[in-house]
Amino acid sequence: MSPEQVVRPYGTWPSPISTTGVARSRLRLAFPTVLGEETWWSEDRPTEGGRTTIVHRDARGTCRELLPAPWNARTRVHEYGGRSYAVVPGEGVVFAEFSDQRLHLLLPGAEPRPITPAPAQEAALRYADPLVRDGQVWCVRERHREDGRISRSIVSVPLDGEGEPREWVTGSDFYACPALSPDGGHLAYICWDHPRMPWNGTELRVTRLADGVSSTVLGGAGEAVLSPRWLDNRHLCLISDRSGWWNLYRTDAGGTFLQALCPREEEFAGPLWHLGDSPYELLRDGRIALLHGRGDLRLGVLDPRSGVLTDLDLPYDGWQPSLSSDGDTLIGIGYGPAVPRTVVRVNTTTGQAEEVRRDLDGLPEAAYLPVPRSVEIEGRSGRRVHAFVYPPSNPGVRGDGAPPYVVFVHGGPTSHSVSALDLEKAFFTSRGIGVLDVNYGGSTGYGRAYRDLLRGRWGVVDVEDTTDAARWLAAEGLADPRRIAIRGGSAGGWTVMAACCASETFAGGVSYYGVSALAPLRATTHDFESRYVEWLVGPEDPVLYGSREPLGRVAGVTRPMLLLQGLSDPVVPPEQSQAFADALAERGVPCTYLTFEGEAHGFRRAETRSAALATELAFYQQLFRS
Repeated sequence: MSPEQVVRPYGTWPSPISTTGVARSRLRLAFPTVLGEETWWSEDRPTEGGRTTIVHRDARGTCRELLPAPWNARTRVHEYGGRSYAVVPGEGVVFAEFSDQRLHLLLPGAEPRPITPAPAQEAALRYADPLVRDGQVWCVRERHREDGRISRSIVSVPLDGEGEPREWVTGSDFYACPALSPDGGHLAYICWDHPRMPWNGTELRVTRLADGVSSTVLGGAGEAVLSPRWLDNRHLCLISDRSGWWNLYRTDAGGTFLQALCPREEEFAGPLWHLGDSPYELLRDGRIALLHGRGDLRLGVLDPRSGVLTDLDLPYDGWQPSLSSDGDTLIGIGYGPAVPRTVVRVNTTTGQAEEVRRDLDGLPEAAYLPVPRSVEIEGRSGRRVHAFVYPPSNPGVRGDGAPPYVVFVHGGPTSHSVSALDLEKAFFTSRGIGVLDVNYGGSTGYGRAYRDLLRGRWGVVDVEDTTDAARWLAAEGLADPRRIAIRGGSAGGWTVMAACCASETFAGGVSYYGVSALAPLRATTHDFESRYVEWLVGPEDPVLYGSREPLGRVAGVTRPMLLLQGLSDPVVPPEQSQAFADALAERGVPCTYLTFEGEAHGFRRAETRSAALATELAFYQQLFRS
């Protein structure tokens, strides 16, 4: 310890990282596109109510926002959305506008104009993952009918707005990844049906556009296929987890052969939560730029002829699964523990990289940023639990004895945490509160067997792993066992509540828009996840559900809780948090329930994020007071 450091109680250290600074940070850069010297990407603006805009950088390096307020380029397909725009080469962009969900065309010097018809019911026709070819926009369309039924299809929309969209394939519950063959004669895509989720099992299909004849190339209930790309008019690349890992393959349109291009016990893709992700790109010289790894994904270039995969020597520990290439230049979003998420252009011949845009304009002094340590913890059943340890870090202050910690639980639950710079974590660690970010059994990033650990065991495996991780912190002397809290959002909020029901390991819990009851969730949540509970827990059974859900086990909670909820949440409706808060109040358990008007699933507004974070810190300071 530096002799200049003063001793102060944990949780009260002075820090330059404010709630406002955290709330206004993270532009949420996404879906970069590159064509020659020009670059596009979308970014969320927390200071503008979470509005999503599109930014263009021209050949001279000048950046310009294409969509001023109140335009909002955000799609509601699957409610989680995804890629909402596509570039019209040499002309402009086409995008889905959040307010009406119609596709709009933006040309230079003009106002955006709709190119899809207005539905009879507001926002009843939604579009995502657009692709522009030969005057048509190909995309996934989601139709909401007045009787509540929802259907999806792949359609083409005339770019000039003249004529009705044409439906090419329909009949499956879900569609993703539309890809046209170079000659425009065939359409490849991914589809799946309830009750599967896209990481359980999908099919790769090809439709001949001349007569509409479709065939299944590969996939099924036990194989999750992703991201088809045409190599030529007859052959495709794709991602499949048939080996137990999402690896890259080559096949033909008839599915007569399948060749693994780089077989490894690593992931070459992530879960399909958002439409439009692209974990690999084909280069003009026949090589393939791709992401691979466990947990964090590295960027490399594969020579499919030799099978040699060469990682690019770049200062980023991981990359978001959203690459774009024009055949020569590659663009993606890289990050590191001390490097914010950054739009990066890469010359695929020289390996030289250029930073285009960071999602944080300024960073605090490096000494205030925690350095994560990747660990594997042995749980009670012998499972290896993956996690990142973020110890308290402040150049001017130190504590006395073992510090308090907060165990972070990611959502999904089929998702995973990465080692990216996160000012929210630094907000706590710079004040003397450590963070343990757990990728419990069921998380993606570590192969199919690991993510399948949660099948039928939600509320068991996730709870055991996060609890065991907290006990490991104490056993290693890293944390004060009396001052370990747990926090999470959505499915992570479920784990928070369930863990507080099942154990007194945690001094308290913080749930952001968490799930407390299963049957109401099945009845009220959005269509994309409406059957997910069957895979996570099982068919509806009052006894089974009551034994697993937090609301049915609330009698086990003895420690204080903080619940935060958006009142416009279509994924986990506010009744979920309200019911748990009411049950705690009836039992006399301290509980603060804070709601936010106009917020949906995942807080987007800077003022909401700031208020939530301030309340959370105050909760921990009270909880950890010696």
